[in-house]
Amino acid sequence: MMPIVGKPLLGYLLDRLERCSILDDLVVATSGHPKDDQIQEFCDDRGAPCFRGSEMDVLDRLLSALKWRNATTGVLIFGDCPLIDPAVVTLAVKYYQSSTELDFVGNDLSTTYPPGMEVEVFSVDVLAESARRCTDAVIREHGTLYIRTHPDVYRLHNLEAPPHWQRPDLSLEVDTMEDMTVINRIIKQFKGRIDFTLDEIIEFMDRNPSIGKLNRGIKRRWKPYRGE
Repeated sequence: MMPIVGKPLLGYLLDRLERCSILDDLVVATSGHPKDDQIQEFCDDRGAPCFRGSEMDVLDRLLSALKWRNATTGVLIFGDCPLIDPAVVTLAVKYYQSSTELDFVGNDLSTTYPPGMEVEVFSVDVLAESARRCTDAVIREHGTLYIRTHPDVYRLHNLEAPPHWQRPDLSLEVDTMEDMTVINRIIKQFKGRIDFTLDEIIEFMDRNPSIGKLNRGIKRRWKPYRGE
């Protein structure tokens, strides 16, 4: 909910996802903790569906939100990825739709895209099955992690970035104040536009390498789960 140019990061995320025509519906899945009341209020004011569930059992929260919207396919975008490019989401969804052999398509089984461009597409039935199997609270806190770490059970595919998007050195996610500084600079560069692309972001970062250095050394919780 931290604002940049008068709008919270969640607003930028929703603005960008609303431009993604391949998605049938959007729902914000947050916790029932009182600190997240502000997320509910923001969604209500915006007219965006908001589901509130367990703070720590993210797997159950995610599954419950998808069932609430009667979804058969889930497309997961993380709240710390406010600059997600709709083109990346579309690419992942189309790949999933093109194969009847896969349970899960994501670009985060290994890192080839800039962190902050993560998207996962999966069967809601498979997610429900993983929720029945998984009893480890630590794993459940990470949503789809049980699926992602069991290639012996589920048919997984990592969506590799095309060459022009292969920039894992650029961190476009928001975990720290250093990340906020980077995102702030990017959003202000495009002066109120919500349609700027990943290509434009990469070009801007390459022209201003000092910005990318601001958050390059941050330790990320997700790296051990990708073997990085």
